[in-house]
Amino acid sequence: MAILSPSATGWLAVAVTGVLVLASVSFALTPAGGDSLRPVDFDDTVTMGGTGVDTRRAEAEGFVLPRAQVFFSGYRYVVGYVGVETAASELSDGNARRQFGDPLTVYVSDFSDISPTLTEEGYVVPERGRSVGWTPAETASFVVGSDAAIPSGSVALSFSERDDAEAFAAAHGGEVVDWETLQATVGDPLPERLARFEASIERLQAWGDRTAAAARERQDRPVSVVVGDRSAVPADRVSDHNGRDEIATAPTIADAIAAAPPNTTVYLPPGTYEVDGVVVNRSVTLAGVGNDTTVRGDGNGSVVHIRADGAALTDLRITGVGEVGSRGSDRRNDTTDWDTTVQLAYGYGDAGVILDGAANASVAGVAIDTPASGVIVRESPGSALTNLTVRGAETARDGFMGVVLIGAPSLVEDSTFIDGRDGVYTHRADGSVVRDNDADPGRYGVHEMYTSASLVSNNTVRDSQAGVIVMTRPTRNLVVDNDVRGSTFGVVPAGGDSYYAHNVVVDNKYGLQVAGDRNVFAANVVVDNEIGARANEILPSNRVLRNDFVGNDRAVESNIGPLRTWTHRGVGNHWGTLPITDGDDDGVYDRPYRPSGTVDSRLNTVPGATSLAESPAVATLRRVQQAVSGLRQSGIVDTAARTRPYQPEVVGNVTGEQRNTTTGGVAT
Repeated sequence: MAILSPSATGWLAVAVTGVLVLASVSFALTPAGGDSLRPVDFDDTVTMGGTGVDTRRAEAEGFVLPRAQVFFSGYRYVVGYVGVETAASELSDGNARRQFGDPLTVYVSDFSDISPTLTEEGYVVPERGRSVGWTPAETASFVVGSDAAIPSGSVALSFSERDDAEAFAAAHGGEVVDWETLQATVGDPLPERLARFEASIERLQAWGDRTAAAARERQDRPVSVVVGDRSAVPADRVSDHNGRDEIATAPTIADAIAAAPPNTTVYLPPGTYEVDGVVVNRSVTLAGVGNDTTVRGDGNGSVVHIRADGAALTDLRITGVGEVGSRGSDRRNDTTDWDTTVQLAYGYGDAGVILDGAANASVAGVAIDTPASGVIVRESPGSALTNLTVRGAETARDGFMGVVLIGAPSLVEDSTFIDGRDGVYTHRADGSVVRDNDADPGRYGVHEMYTSASLVSNNTVRDSQAGVIVMTRPTRNLVVDNDVRGSTFGVVPAGGDSYYAHNVVVDNKYGLQVAGDRNVFAANVVVDNEIGARANEILPSNRVLRNDFVGNDRAVESNIGPLRTWTHRGVGNHWGTLPITDGDDDGVYDRPYRPSGTVDSRLNTVPGATSLAESPAVATLRRVQQAVSGLRQSGIVDTAARTRPYQPEVVGNVTGEQRNTTTGGVAT
């Protein structure tokens, strides 16, 4: 694997830290004393909610995002929310009050100001020349359950005048409620959220199973045309209803595809087929004999183009791919649309296979050697990419992606990605399932951009810059059961209302990053990293519980933001064996543990730290800080740190493997 420069491998840490530091001095502050709490410029708030797609499309297309801003008594910055339901849900949760204090004033977007109309997609467009103002939430009227939406989903709209709200509901559906009712109806307590996450995992896994089963059926279509001699078709590929004598022959792949009836197979016997590009524009399967069948391009572009619904490619090897990773620079001046610009940058380079507008198509059992991308999927919903082996360029700088998914949900499973840049890259591919893959990439194992409601499950990533990385504030993603080792970053989240659970991150520089808003980090095993967890969020709205942080050189890094409590209703995390008493033997240490604290972070590592931690002076300081919020340090506190692991078998297996590594046993 290529070794990237220190500046390249460290860019993510520098970027995140720089943004947070700059943000901390540029946000609008809650006025002190008797100053009036008036709305501020939304760009000056600490913002949560919404997605990158919401923001980008609203800017480009001119529709309006409903927003709220809240002044808290115990938080110095004004907090902005994209979606008034997001604010209502946060404020209905007692954790927000514990973290930030009481909400002094809440302002929401005033749609009475703009005479709103809806696009076909339900996006709110203001009357020409009008802009959305602000109105106090406690006197506003809210329309819920209407046709109004933003790209990430349906939204509630707020009006200063009840008559305007009722008129909108009459025209576009929904009902009118007040602020108190809205808060009561959108609350989503943690048990219900966890149940929702688990149901979503089950639903997406079932979708993946159905998509994979349909792909297997396409692999078994009867052979109708063979390139070359029909005697080369093995007996098990000859249909009972179509004997060998009925199988047609063709001199080239293109001729064979043109002659094949729908829902049949074009068979490629062992050999090397030199092409300058193959186009599969019919619902047929192009099948070979594994690595004994090679389709070789001329090195000047993509090799196989699939442009028909239900088409399939299976059991062959592809070489001779062009070297262009992106053609975006050649075409960006043709459009000002942000989405198209990004697609051009990532989705129009050279690849072994391109699926373009091919719904329910599949690529299975294909090995691809490529200096650019392996498979690019554009606007091809329901596609299945299974059992692939993509070997990319030796360095991330020179290579590109193993798989690129753009614009529609697809399945990527049971595949191996070696070298290149990213194993799997997604752009606006909501609802995709990426599972059971192995990656040893130059940069990221799984890289999600502008992608929500997806499942990234049971992937193994080694020696990368980041194992699983999510960007651009998506929502409702599920990152579970992945295993990342030997990398710079293990799991890097972003966005909100997502679930990061049961991941194993071992022997990385940074194990688990806690970021975004309203995310849940549960039951992860974080072992033997340089830094176990990295808390990067300014707004402490995430839930962190039932995780095992064991044997990390430094348990937590947290340099900015308020005190974050990583405990929920008496359930905390396991931090290894600590020199703290458990007098009642209930499995929970008798006092809160501060893994980022000046004293607690040095327990078991610095002589005298244990004595200092239990000294009367430090104990008194802890009690005062607990009572007086203004004296609380930034960082992390676990008020119910567990004495034993939550996942003892997983922790034991991991730590056992690590011991074997040091004693000459089986390497991890």
